[in-house]
Amino acid sequence: MDEETRLVRTGSEPTSMARTVNPPIQRGSTVLLPNAASLYDDDQITYGITGLSSPAALQKALAELEGSPDVTLYPSGLAAITGAMLAVLKAGDEILVVDSAYKPTRRFCDRVLTRFGVTTTYYDPALDADALMPLVTPKTRMILLEAPGSLTFEMQDVPAIAKAANDRGVITLIDNTWAAGLYFKPLAHGVTISVQALTKYVGGHSDCFMGSATTMDVDIGNELGNAMWDIGWSVSPDDAYTMLRGLRTLTTRLPRHHENGLVIARWLQDRPEVARVLHPALPDDPGHAIWKRDFTGACGLFGVVLKPVSQRAVHAFLDELKLFGLGFSWGGYESLAIHCDPQLKNRCTPVNLEGPLLRLHIGLEAIDDLKADLDRGFEALRSA
Repeated sequence: MDEETRLVRTGSEPTSMARTVNPPIQRGSTVLLPNAASLYDDDQITYGITGLSSPAALQKALAELEGSPDVTLYPSGLAAITGAMLAVLKAGDEILVVDSAYKPTRRFCDRVLTRFGVTTTYYDPALDADALMPLVTPKTRMILLEAPGSLTFEMQDVPAIAKAANDRGVITLIDNTWAAGLYFKPLAHGVTISVQALTKYVGGHSDCFMGSATTMDVDIGNELGNAMWDIGWSVSPDDAYTMLRGLRTLTTRLPRHHENGLVIARWLQDRPEVARVLHPALPDDPGHAIWKRDFTGACGLFGVVLKPVSQRAVHAFLDELKLFGLGFSWGGYESLAIHCDPQLKNRCTPVNLEGPLLRLHIGLEAIDDLKADLDRGFEALRSA
């Protein structure tokens, strides 16, 4: 063969494939099939958009975590939520969405689903199953849950709502990112579709985006997979490898987040600047009984309601922090803080907080260092 051909083709196949602890990373769009009959064989991998070594290994491990037969991967947590909805909803359907849902979920419902003829109704997260079911109509296709809720951390009685919805033929979907698929098992409690942002605790290092959706329902599982192909979602093999690496240490990292988070939450309860702490693992939290019944642990994310102060004082508090980064997302090894009030204005249900709302993510730093950092913030708040 000519040198031009030899340079193109030589080295395209590995001469050896040593066995390593982690699966190999296959980077490829084209998958070479063994014969012509295989080109249209849907029972095997025919294109690199899914099923290569590292995504397949991640799917298998996540299925073990979720207690499910199969997992669909998406390029972000939001894509997992919106992708699962697009897979099962159609024009004319109605969806009930908890009012404390993740803000981008709400944005998708209001901006996108509306254009495709799907009606969204937001419901109070305080509604139990008996109070929620009267909102169900013959057109209701899905109820979206989140426990605890974003920013305000309300708990929902997920098993009761799932059972009532199942009895009426209504799909339930839950954003289970807070529990990371480890501390709460939605499918075992009757939920139809369990979704989480792997970006958060599964990745664990704030350096990669991904989401997942899974179900025990074979037909819905097929719909999730078909939509992935039809719309063209895919995850890179390198990102899948990174997520799989994070998953290996999830059961070591998450208990530390649980412990650190509760220590800081209890410490904040005694601060004179704090009206209350929103954390379902605290015994005096309104959702504690449900959390204790259904969950086996907590993560490092919770809310802090300050006593009434100006926005200037809130900004002074945040700007003084050195260990707590000011940034969205969470679930990495680092501590974070944000001011939440601007995100609450679109809620349909009155929030009725005593003062400004902060959201803290407690990372893996030393507790005394985090307390000292917050102390500096409170001193700046008082001075402002």
